[in-house]
Amino acid sequence: MRTDRIVYPEGMDDPAALLSLPVARLGATTITLGQALAGSVALALLLVLFLTLALLRSARSRAEAAAEASQRAREAEARMAEIARAQAEMQGRMGTIAEVFGSRQAELTKSIGERLDGMSARLGHSITEQTKSTHENLAKLQERLAVIDTAQSNIQSLAGQVVQLQQILSNKQTRGAFGQSRMEAIVADGLPHGAYEFQATLSNNNRPDCLVRMPNGAPDLVIDAKFPLESWNAIRAAAESEGADAQKVAAQAFRRDVEVHIRAIAEKYLIAGETQDTAFMFVPSESIFAEIHENFEAVVQKAHRARVVIVSPSLLMLSIQVIQAVLKDARMREQAHLIQHEVVRLMEDVGRLDDRVRKLQTHFSQASRDVETILTSVDKVTRRGAKIEALEFGIEGGAPEADEPAPRTASSRTGQLRLHVVEDGE
Repeated sequence: MRTDRIVYPEGMDDPAALLSLPVARLGATTITLGQALAGSVALALLLVLFLTLALLRSARSRAEAAAEASQRAREAEARMAEIARAQAEMQGRMGTIAEVFGSRQAELTKSIGERLDGMSARLGHSITEQTKSTHENLAKLQERLAVIDTAQSNIQSLAGQVVQLQQILSNKQTRGAFGQSRMEAIVADGLPHGAYEFQATLSNNNRPDCLVRMPNGAPDLVIDAKFPLESWNAIRAAAESEGADAQKVAAQAFRRDVEVHIRAIAEKYLIAGETQDTAFMFVPSESIFAEIHENFEAVVQKAHRARVVIVSPSLLMLSIQVIQAVLKDARMREQAHLIQHEVVRLMEDVGRLDDRVRKLQTHFSQASRDVETILTSVDKVTRRGAKIEALEFGIEGGAPEADEPAPRTASSRTGQLRLHVVEDGE
C-alpha cells in the first residue's frame, strides 16, 4: 500500500471543501478529511463505550466482591464464634488436664523425691564405705611405701658400704686394717675385758694381732689377721679376664704367699711355755675360707702340720665362745672356796634359826597353856556372872519362910537388902 501525500491548494477556506479534501489514498480508494474525522469520532465513541462497559463490569465485580467479602466476614465471624466456643471448651479441658497433671506431677515428684532420698542414702553409704576403704588402702599403701623407702634407704646404705668396702679392699694397708678390725670386733664381743690384748709384745719382741689370755696359768693363744688378700684378688682377676695359664700362675702365687705367711706365724708366735702350741690365722671372709679348703687342700694340710689353724669369722666366733666357757668355768672354780665358806655360814644361820624356832615353839606352848587357864577362869567368871544376874533384890519387910535359909543382910541407909542366892540345882 502506498500513501501519497496530498498537497492542498492554496485559498481553500471552505469547510466543506476542507472536509472533501483527500488526506490518504489506499490503493484506488481516496480517504477524505471528513471520512478520517468521522472514523476518528466513531473510534472515540467505541472507546467510550468500551470504557463504560469496563466501568460497569468493574463496579459489578466490586459489588460482587463486597458481597462476597461480607459473606466471608459473616462466615469468619461464625467460625470465630465456633473457635471461641471450642477454645472455651479447650480451656476447660486444659484446666482439667492441668489439675490431673498437677496431681500426677505431685505424686510423681513425691515418688521421685523418695527414690532420690533412698538412692542418696544408699549412695552416701556406698561413698562412705568406699571412702573408708580408700583411706584404709591409702594407709596400707603409705605403710608399704614407708617400708619400700626404708628398704631403699637400706639398699642405698648397703651400696655405699659395698663401695666403701671395695675402696678399703683396693689398698693393702686398708685390707689389713679391715681384717684386723673384724677380728678385734669378734674377740671384744665374745670375751670379757682383760681376757685378751691387741698388739701385745712377746718375749721375742714380736707383736701378734691378738693375744688371748688363757686361764689357770696356761699359755696364751695367738691370733693373726694378716691374710694375703692381694694374691686371692689376683686369682679372681685372672679367672675373669685371662686364660687357664694365668689362673694357674695366680694360684701358685697364692699358695706360695699363704705358705710363707703360715711359716712366719709358726716361727714368730709359737713360743714354748709362753704361747699355745697352736695359733689361729684369721680369714676375714667365709667364701675365701671355703675356697681355700676346697681348692687348696695342700695349704690346709701344711698349716695343720705347722700347728696353724685357718679360721673364718664363724669359726673364730665359735672358738671365742669355747674360750669364754673355759674362762667362766675357771672363774667358778676360783670362787668355789668362797661358795663353800658362804654355804657353811648359811648352815650356821640355819642352825641358829632352828634353835630360835624351837624356843618360839616352847613359848607358843606355854602361851597356849596360859590361854587355856585364862579360858577356864573366864568360864568361872561367866558362871559367877550368871549367878549374880539371877539374884533377887528386895527391901526387908517380912519374915523368911521356915524351909528357906536365913538370907544374908547388909545394912544400908535406906534399910536392909535381902540377897537371895540361887544355887546351881534350883
